[in-house]
Amino acid sequence: MTLPALAATEWLNSEPLGRDELRGRVVLVNFWTWTCINWLRQEPYVRAWSQAYREDGLVVIGVHTPEFSFEHDIEGVRRATRERGIDYPVAVDNDYDIWNAFANRYWPALYFLDGDGHFRDQHFGEGRYEQSERTIQRLLGIEREHVSVEGVGVEAPADWDHLRTPETYLGYLRGDSSGNLSGAWTVGAENVTLQEAGGSITFPFHARDAHLVLSAGSRGPIPFRIRLDGEPPGPSHGGDVDADGAGVLREGRMYQLVRTHDTVRDRTLEITFLEPGAEAYAFTFG
Repeated sequence: MTLPALAATEWLNSEPLGRDELRGRVVLVNFWTWTCINWLRQEPYVRAWSQAYREDGLVVIGVHTPEFSFEHDIEGVRRATRERGIDYPVAVDNDYDIWNAFANRYWPALYFLDGDGHFRDQHFGEGRYEQSERTIQRLLGIEREHVSVEGVGVEAPADWDHLRTPETYLGYLRGDSSGNLSGAWTVGAENVTLQEAGGSITFPFHARDAHLVLSAGSRGPIPFRIRLDGEPPGPSHGGDVDADGAGVLREGRMYQLVRTHDTVRDRTLEITFLEPGAEAYAFTFG
């Protein structure tokens, strides 16, 4: 198989790229969507490879294919690109044309192509970083020490030894009954939406980190608070809340609610929204 047409909705950081522009270059195509925790933890490596091997002939192309409806917002893709420090070309794939051309089914996904545009390797999900970097070096015809990568914040590696709670969707298409809704919620295909202030979601989990994909929809900023086992999180607060558990939902993205500072154990997370309009999509853990 050779490189298909890259029929993007829009290009960021680059003019449109295709077979002619990429001829003779080793290409790494990375499918991503900005709310995906697995991509966020992979991205430091992709970013480092782009910077380390650009002068050797590597072109990294990020293909942003949305998972949730609000991720079709191109301004949101631009914001995520800036926040993650992505300076390589990004193809906005709102119509899933590139996704379908690759027959891709996963976020994140890596596809490695040689200078003739032939597929030489692929990998889905996190991990396998040393092998992926060896593939890049082999296709470039070079050999040197691998780059040093350290993810911080939401990009930090998961605590796999203590991660026991899987990603959980809240909409009826892929949701389950793990979470308990309190208040006036409407359950939709991909999310639950709060109709009146004061609604909450309670969720048991066992992991170091707890995140929730949220959107304010057409509403303004929506304040929220979390409780961990009925108490403010204190030093176990995530990056998007303070020690008292207070946070604000502004833009649609993944919010880090908990980063456990001590022993990982069975916990119960409760998040309460102080204004209506919050849309909750999926819990993820790390």
